[in-house]
Amino acid sequence: MGVMGRAHARSLAIVLILSATAAAVSAQPVFRVPPIAPVSVALTIDEAVTEALDHNLTLVAERYALAVADARILTAQLRPNPVLTSNVMLPDHTTFTNNISPREQVLRTDVVIERGGKRDRRIEVARSARSVAELQFLNTMRTVVLDVENAFVDVVLAKQNAALARQSLEAFNALVQVNIERVRTGDLSQVELARSRLAALQFQNEVRQHESKLAIARSRLNTLLSRNRTGPIDAAGDLRRDPQPVNIEAVRERAIALRPDLLAMRRDQARSAADLRLQIAQGRIDYTISGELHRQHQPGPPNATGFLYGVYASVPLPIFNRNQGEIVRANEEALQLEARVRALEADVDHEVDAAYEAYRASREVVGTIEARMLSQARDVRSTTEYSYRRGEASFVEFLDAVRVFNETMQSYNDARADFARSLYALDAISGGSVPQKVTP
Repeated sequence: MGVMGRAHARSLAIVLILSATAAAVSAQPVFRVPPIAPVSVALTIDEAVTEALDHNLTLVAERYALAVADARILTAQLRPNPVLTSNVMLPDHTTFTNNISPREQVLRTDVVIERGGKRDRRIEVARSARSVAELQFLNTMRTVVLDVENAFVDVVLAKQNAALARQSLEAFNALVQVNIERVRTGDLSQVELARSRLAALQFQNEVRQHESKLAIARSRLNTLLSRNRTGPIDAAGDLRRDPQPVNIEAVRERAIALRPDLLAMRRDQARSAADLRLQIAQGRIDYTISGELHRQHQPGPPNATGFLYGVYASVPLPIFNRNQGEIVRANEEALQLEARVRALEADVDHEVDAAYEAYRASREVVGTIEARMLSQARDVRSTTEYSYRRGEASFVEFLDAVRVFNETMQSYNDARADFARSLYALDAISGGSVPQKVTP
């Protein structure tokens, strides 16, 4: 067949595929794109974060720590209860009638007088502990916000990769139909048709894999939002991309000043100092003041009933126990917390460096792919496809160009996702992603 004949055959094949009958199409295997499960809810990332802060089960559980701390403040404010003692002494009838022993009723009360400002010290410790619990709750919010943001990025990334795979599958499905007609007209061998069908099957498998990853990412986001039984969820919007470069020193300063876990550790130091003052106060002895009323009755002449009054003061002798152990324990705990603060500050500094390096690397990768790789990969794919349809390039060359383009796009999607994650990580590390006070 001459050159003109082959060109005519190719043109005829293209026309025939566009006007093919339904019977001809149904007679050939077509690799259908699996349908996407219906999505009932589409949230922006701000809406997802807000919903997580309101409904996340981890935060719901952690919020009870604040109520527990409030209860401990109430307990610390309580004073010792007075003790009321009442007894009756009843001698037998013979002893009583012979005036040997009277009948006696005794009413006594004991009141503990706390010294050393113990109640004020207890309240101070409880309030400091409540402040620590609040900051720990804010730190839990920080981690939950970061988890939601990363889960949101995973959903967007999975959607983009799934869309890319579906696009390739649809293109190869169309190519299979064209090749079917080309084989029928004698312009293409059966081997080339089999290769195109195999490639379509491979892309169909990729679509299924990406759809599975998308379902897993949505399930993870559902769990973080505590929407496990409310149906599918979707992420609306694109990946975050801040145009302004990040100042690492500003991030470091904010992290040292605003990180809730670091603030909680420092506040725990204040609680430890208050606990030391409490233990010193506990070493001060308390007085017990008692009052007693005796009513005695004898069977003698009239008005044989009399009263006795007594006042007592009890003072323990601090010979052995002056609360020495707890004072030493509080001192050592203060030293331990000081060391933990220094260690956490070093960890925060390392986290800032690591997050900034991830941010810088992902930013550079995104810029390199956009500037040098995307257009080249797209042009190579388009040129190779055009050449393949004209019979000037082999199917292997065309398939390789498509795969290179897909790998470049997936690398681009992954780089953009890493870039977005690095931005959210920098926000979380600096403590800027959560409020600085718990709203009641």
